[in-house]
Amino acid sequence: MEQSKQNMASLTNEAAASFSSSSLPRSSTDHQNHYTYQVFLSFRGEDTRCNFTDHLYTALRDKGIETFRDADKLRRGEEISTALLKAIEESRVSIIVFSQSYASSRWCLVELVNILECRKSRGQEVIPVFYKVDPSHVRHQTGAFTDAFAMLDQHKYKDSIGKWRKALSDAANLSGWTCEEDQYVFFYPKPQ
Repeated sequence: MEQSKQNMASLTNEAAASFSSSSLPRSSTDHQNHYTYQVFLSFRGEDTRCNFTDHLYTALRDKGIETFRDADKLRRGEEISTALLKAIEESRVSIIVFSQSYASSRWCLVELVNILECRKSRGQEVIPVFYKVDPSHVRHQTGAFTDAFAMLDQHKYKDSIGKWRKALSDAANLSGWTCEEDQYVFFYPKPQ
């Protein structure tokens, strides 16, 4: 258990160092583009909040990278959807931590669509992290993502399902990180 915690800390510190070296520090254009945060973290809380994402957030903060994480930045009484979407738009980089039940959260999928829209319209950098999930499962909504996606009310969200599937596929086609308990790999997706 202790070795696993040390490996997780090492992984997140190294990932944070790589993110910080990918031009995250504020530039003179940040003020013009109204960036409030250098990084927006998108993740499924019940899967990763108290482990990987918490370690990654701490490592980014320790490197001086202003990072939005919902538990720390939302004020009590503030409307969650509006605040989250605004935080995404005011971030230079979004890091999406895909975990096994990410696709079971309507809010995660709404965030994901908004993140990809900001990538197109604002040039926001998007870095996917596949935490204990295969990128191809995200891309094609197979494996663990089949079950997670099936947990959504398909009838209630029928107008959004196609948009969410496309967003998952598009995000999984970006270069990013795959993370297992004791290892991580930076990868470039295979052409389809």
